[in-house]
Amino acid sequence: MMDLIQIGAQLFQSQLGGNLQTDDIASALSGLFGGDNLDLASLVTKMQSNDGLAGMVASWLGDGDNTMMSGSQVMDIFGQDKVSEFASKLNINEDTASNGLADMLPQLIDKASSGGSLMETAMSSLGGADGLMRMANKLFGK
Repeated sequence: MMDLIQIGAQLFQSQLGGNLQTDDIASALSGLFGGDNLDLASLVTKMQSNDGLAGMVASWLGDGDNTMMSGSQVMDIFGQDKVSEFASKLNINEDTASNGLADMLPQLIDKASSGGSLMETAMSSLGGADGLMRMANKLFGK
């Protein structure tokens, strides 16, 4: 199976096209995520702890439509320094980088979680199905 960094690189390249090479994108993604082993479960857990992002992440983990993410939300998650470094490695501007990542991340998490263990990990971090229901009720104001 192809690793998540390579899948992310291909998704990012398909969003932006141009002269970007998947190997260059994979290298930049490794730097952004802190190494060659992309730990999406930790990223998802971090995003779920942010009330503004929890519902969005839940849509990526499920089988329905993915809620879109903004470039500014990418900046909130990773920090401007890391996004700037990622952009610099690819010789693109920060806005292009953050918007490309905003398009890529939902797809990557969706692909990684479809029938996989990422949903189970995320659910256990929320306290199982009851925790997921509490989050949904909080999201929809019930």
